[in-house]
Amino acid sequence: MTAPAGTLPHTDTAAGPDGIPPSPPAHDAGLLVLRLALGLTMAVHGTQKLFGWFDGGGIEGTGMFFASLGYPSPEAFALVAALTETLGGLGLALGLLTPLAGAAVLGTMVNAVAVKWGGGFFSPQGVEYELLLAAGAAALALSGPGRWAVDRALPVLRSHRLSHGAAAVALGLVVAGATLLLRS
Repeated sequence: MTAPAGTLPHTDTAAGPDGIPPSPPAHDAGLLVLRLALGLTMAVHGTQKLFGWFDGGGIEGTGMFFASLGYPSPEAFALVAALTETLGGLGLALGLLTPLAGAAVLGTMVNAVAVKWGGGFFSPQGVEYELLLAAGAAALALSGPGRWAVDRALPVLRSHRLSHGAAAVALGLVVAGATLLLRS
């Protein structure tokens, strides 16, 4: 079978020069769009907490909010959440340490879902937005960043494995669970 004129044939089994099977450009473009949308959204949320940008509360305001939710050392937890969202979001947007960046965002969103759980499913009180962000982060951790990512320029990170993504998702869930256990 030959490929249509102007296209390249695609097989799922033939490895490229870097040992990675080629993926269609549409796959890589889709992952790039998802990484940019999710990553930059999370980075902006993180800077609201970290610096008070974009009408955010900064560390002090976020700390007061976290205190109302029962987190111990609320300003310390606010700083952790701010850094996790900012750095995890930037990591996803760049495709840098993608499984760990996805785990960071996933863990933060699991906490957000847990504290909003009583508000139902639909926004603004519900968890639909947080669940969507968590699912996107888990999907990126499992799938990898695609070819258009910083990870592909680093030899040790070039070859994404499902096991790496699954381990990162598990790590994100365990850390989120441990954090939730600390709430009063």
